[in-house]
Amino acid sequence: MYFLYNLLVICASAILKVLALVNPKLSLFVNGRKETLSLLKNTISKTDKVIWIHAASLGEYEQGLPVMEKLKLIYPNHKFVLTFFSPSGYEVKKNSKVADVICYLPLDTKRNVGKFLEAAHPELAIFIKYEIWPNYLAALKEENTSTFLISALFKNNQNFFKWYGGFMRKALTNFSYFFVQNKKSQELLNSIGFENVTIAGDTRFDRVSEILERNNTLDFMTRFKQNHFCFVSGSTWPEDEKLIVEYINNTSQPIKFVIAPHTIKNKHVEEIIESINKPVVRFSELENIAIEDYDIIIIDTIGLLTKIYSYADLAYVGGGFVTGLHNTLEPAVFGIPVIIGPNFEGFAEAEELVELGGVSSIKDSTQFNKLVNTYSENNKYRLKIGLTNANYIQEKAGATKRIVDELNSVFTIKN
Repeated sequence: MYFLYNLLVICASAILKVLALVNPKLSLFVNGRKETLSLLKNTISKTDKVIWIHAASLGEYEQGLPVMEKLKLIYPNHKFVLTFFSPSGYEVKKNSKVADVICYLPLDTKRNVGKFLEAAHPELAIFIKYEIWPNYLAALKEENTSTFLISALFKNNQNFFKWYGGFMRKALTNFSYFFVQNKKSQELLNSIGFENVTIAGDTRFDRVSEILERNNTLDFMTRFKQNHFCFVSGSTWPEDEKLIVEYINNTSQPIKFVIAPHTIKNKHVEEIIESINKPVVRFSELENIAIEDYDIIIIDTIGLLTKIYSYADLAYVGGGFVTGLHNTLEPAVFGIPVIIGPNFEGFAEAEELVELGGVSSIKDSTQFNKLVNTYSENNKYRLKIGLTNANYIQEKAGATKRIVDELNSVFTIKN
């Protein structure tokens, strides 16, 4: 089976190199990996002590970051290597200072694995959520490197739990320990013979909880909102924007609206602006403008949405009408109700918050309009629903401490 797996990875690598010639994203995926070894060799010496953390993309990075930050405090003499599989994670964080080296993870061939581990030589390796690469894991175990899977989530339909999943089950045996998000994941691992499992929870709750400790003040939002009800729509897609714009154009409620589209290309932003029949301004045009005179701001930049949510009385999170719901925890942590589209299955926190009532799923404009009107007209009810979200996140926090404490008590790392 290893022969077939290695053959498939090699073939996939060759195909990706060809497709990268015509696909910009795949070009980043392929060409970015050419820099990995030089980045490692220029920063990591043979005598350095190294901790390696691997994330597939941006979401997994957010889960791993609280653990990495704690480990950096405990092991200040270690160097940290952070790897990404996807361009959507690496390209956003490549210039960050959170690790000594930030690079792509080379594809999981034996040759790549050997070169990467020789250059990085970690004494601790942490993989996040779903990242299970058989050749890397086998080589790490062979070198007696402590290897963990954190914020792991296992489901019945995964091949580990099927009759044909022997190859991937064997890959799991190379982990020193599993820190899973929930009891179901623990039970599934127990069912195939793994007892080295702790229910630690999801580190994202620690990540979003920390947001409340920051300074979230934005001068333009203070001037824009004043004493008005503020409705913030984050990471919206065209399907979401159609509902929101229809409501904006027809409501007589004195509401201030913020729309932060998932796509901030000029053409798309212009299309949104042209569809709105009320005073609207883009963030990039705020200079020397009396922002309080406008009803709607379009956020045509990245990096501000989390702070903007702190001004919201109600939030809408996009993606639920397409293929992937965006982050509901970032607005929920501020103790406000959240509205999403109908497709949220597989997003555990959204499923749980919909059941609790803090997040409302809508299927059409009728449901959307009714909810916005209810929350904007009934402040007592809005605060009650928002508190559901705040309490949920507070109760779920603490995974990072559980993981780091357990890691340090079971596996000793020399500082």
